[in-house]
Amino acid sequence: MSVQKSDAFFFFGGKSNLNTDDLPKEWVALQEKEIQAYARHIAKYRLEKLTVHEVIKAHARAKGSVWNKIPPREMWDNMGPTLQVADKLAMALGSDLKEVTSAYRCPAYNARCPGAKPRSYHQQNLALDLMFNTSQSRVARVARELRDNGLFKGGVGRYNIFTHIDTRGHNADW
Repeated sequence: MSVQKSDAFFFFGGKSNLNTDDLPKEWVALQEKEIQAYARHIAKYRLEKLTVHEVIKAHARAKGSVWNKIPPREMWDNMGPTLQVADKLAMALGSDLKEVTSAYRCPAYNARCPGAKPRSYHQQNLALDLMFNTSQSRVARVARELRDNGLFKGGVGRYNIFTHIDTRGHNADW
């Protein structure tokens, strides 16, 4: 596995640990072991354009006093196909990922997100909101082309500052 500096990983005797120094200390303290375990799980997908750190950082958010969390372990595999779609999308765009603005959302955190649906695919660990260094119209168009070419079945939603993708199993557009 080739690791770039941007992956923010350190290697110790074959085990990798995510560098959490730039993540909110309160959030890290609440779930350090789960963060490290989930980071290792994500690394198994060998993504080329998305880094593990970018994905983990998307979880390190609070709305008021409610912190988001790393997804429950039984949902970890749900994110694999979505991450692979996002990686292929970044390659197809030929544009750098600016930010993963949202990934898994725990129910309490999701309830505080303006505009979030109560049954959001983010709560099932199937969805990502992505910002690229290109127009969101282009991102959504290319995501739909990839989907139309059979890469995945799922949702593509274009918003002003990000594009939502999910692998729900049936197609939806907005």
